[in-house]
Amino acid sequence: MAEDVKVPEGWGKVSLLEKLAFIKGKAPKRSYDFKEKNTIRYLTPEYLRGRNLETFYCDLNEAEIVNGDVVILWDGSNAGEIFFAKDGAIASTMAKIEIDKKLHKRFFYYYLKLYEPILKYQIKGSGIPHVEKDIFGLLPNIFPPLSEQCKISEILETVDNAIGKTEKIIEKYKRIKQGLMQELLTKGIDENGQIRSEETHKFKDSPLGRIPEEWEVVELGEVGKIASGSTPDTSKPEFWDGNIIWITPDDLSKLNTRYIHTSKRRITEKGLKNCSAKLIPPNSIVISSRAPIGYLAISKVRFATNQGCKSIILNSSNDPDFFYYCLHIYIKKMITLGSGTTFSEISKSDLEKMRISIPKSKSEQKRIASILSQIDEAIEKEQKYKEKLEKIKRGLMEDLLAGKVRVNKLLKKQV
Repeated sequence: MAEDVKVPEGWGKVSLLEKLAFIKGKAPKRSYDFKEKNTIRYLTPEYLRGRNLETFYCDLNEAEIVNGDVVILWDGSNAGEIFFAKDGAIASTMAKIEIDKKLHKRFFYYYLKLYEPILKYQIKGSGIPHVEKDIFGLLPNIFPPLSEQCKISEILETVDNAIGKTEKIIEKYKRIKQGLMQELLTKGIDENGQIRSEETHKFKDSPLGRIPEEWEVVELGEVGKIASGSTPDTSKPEFWDGNIIWITPDDLSKLNTRYIHTSKRRITEKGLKNCSAKLIPPNSIVISSRAPIGYLAISKVRFATNQGCKSIILNSSNDPDFFYYCLHIYIKKMITLGSGTTFSEISKSDLEKMRISIPKSKSEQKRIASILSQIDEAIEKEQKYKEKLEKIKRGLMEDLLAGKVRVNKLLKKQV
């Protein structure tokens, strides 16, 4: 691959196999929950991905230290993943990449992220997958001069910073939403738009604890009809690729909004008639009832589902958006009601009997849903902006790191 790359003007070769060194991390003998004297943060892959902010510290003399270094996940199912490390010590499944002086660290990080799919695809090992150094010989080895590398890194880092700020905004909205859901879905909101409290409103005892006087405890089967799904015979082509949307837990898992409009696979009228699935009307709630339990959506179209989903065809006195939010706080309860030896599944009868507390008034349901919908819309807007930035970043990486677009003019302006 490296030999086929056309060399942009001013760019030169760096033999990665000869110029890179890999220093494995170490497993600490002792760890600490808080920073102690002569300790340093222990960096795990989950921490570097930003998914797990809980961390611990290890002794300085037991660690391989990184600070603004390029790090690769060396062992495991996700081997080949690239990180730009924060100050700390790396886990034993990771390795610090010592790079040639002709390469700028941040530039090289973006370069490896561009080719990360190749690194992951080429990992080896019949037991625990791992990276081998010769994989780097498969990558293009033509690089711009350091000044151009710095400018490219600066451009990509600017987009990265914008993505990071957007992620923080999304997380802030999610925290606000979580807090509001807990308040609104247990205390409700009165006609004046005020969240109720026991100091200002009347509450009563119920099988689910204290609830507003205007609320009631009902079984889920009382708010609408619950329907199970089914799968037509997959060996019969005439049952498939029709016009009927056929929702599965996998479809629900990929949603970024509360609404579902389509599905990966569709079935025909003949397929529907030859299985026990039912055609469900729009504005019904779809719940994944197994593998796993708890994905939720409101369908905006007529649909059927497979056996991994249950659908709630709501009574006209109930608001779909409210029940979408309401059922989120009962997911843990649904999971505890699940049973099965192969995988946990909640049955139709258990779902029908599950008790929930709701406002008697549809207008209050709508007020609650309206507030939470506004936050969801703000989150969706930021998520779309983040996706746009990520697409821009990907395009810039493909153009700038391969020399298709040059930053020479920007460099000349700075001189």
